[in-house]
Amino acid sequence: MEVPYGEYRFRSELEHDAVLPRFKGSTIRGVFGTALRRVVCALKHQECARCLLREKCLFNRAFVTPGDGAQAQQPAAPHPFVIEPPETHRTHFEKGEPLDVVLMLFGWAHEFLPYFVYAFKEMGTIGIGRKIDGIRGAFRLKAITCAHGTVYDAASDRLKTLPPAVLKLEEPSPECEQVRHVTVSLQTPLRLKHNNRFHSQLEFHILVRAALRRITALHAHYGTGELDLDYRGLVSRAMQVETAGSKIDWVDWRRYSNRRQQEMLMGGLMGEVTYVGRINEFLPLIRFCEKVHLGKATTFGLGKIRVVEEDAGGW
Repeated sequence: MEVPYGEYRFRSELEHDAVLPRFKGSTIRGVFGTALRRVVCALKHQECARCLLREKCLFNRAFVTPGDGAQAQQPAAPHPFVIEPPETHRTHFEKGEPLDVVLMLFGWAHEFLPYFVYAFKEMGTIGIGRKIDGIRGAFRLKAITCAHGTVYDAASDRLKTLPPAVLKLEEPSPECEQVRHVTVSLQTPLRLKHNNRFHSQLEFHILVRAALRRITALHAHYGTGELDLDYRGLVSRAMQVETAGSKIDWVDWRRYSNRRQQEMLMGGLMGEVTYVGRINEFLPLIRFCEKVHLGKATTFGLGKIRVVEEDAGGW
């Protein structure tokens, strides 16, 4: 089982000073959506929900109605993209500084890479962040790179189309058989619900449940179908893994929703947590989610996790 996948780094240079929030993903995603709608929308003044073209519209499929046309009573599909903003928490940037953003595309969305590139160029014209002397932080796209090299450069204004890579849920490797400790770093706010509420700590079984949901949804909607996994058994065994140490905190932040026309309080877990137990069979799940993020608001870049340490120590 696999999911077609592309990861592209959009390398840009600011043409004006910019003021951005600490967590920049929501701001970038918001302007990116505005730019994409400008690029692809044929009926500019029509509401998406009432538009006759909505089933074939890239903006509607990617931003408004994600997935493959599932009925309302079924769980919504995940959005077919993730945006990773600049990792820095700086808020002030000067003209001439680089601005790098990573865009991940899943499944059918990869076919529309040229539209996303054009939208990103339009986004640079619109500008991002708070206005300074009436001007937002405009920028110029210089190049786009991926693991295979440069796929776009501004000098030639040509885009090289490549087949997507694939994400696979690997089998636990024999080398991982003796892993007993693992430390997971929550690099951007992680928003997970269990029993319909957010938690201030991250028990291992909650992490595994979220990973299973994320992986299953991506495979079902953008990959080669449903996975053959022992979900109940995995969750049951995950509940036997203990928390050996936790240095995580709930971090609140605010974002402005253009759709709702109001400011919203957001929050999530950040820090590091160490688990001890029979870890090896869960490592492929965690490794997969290192690439695709985890939890809610992944399109903002939230839920970025990393395994920072694993060993075979006793327990």
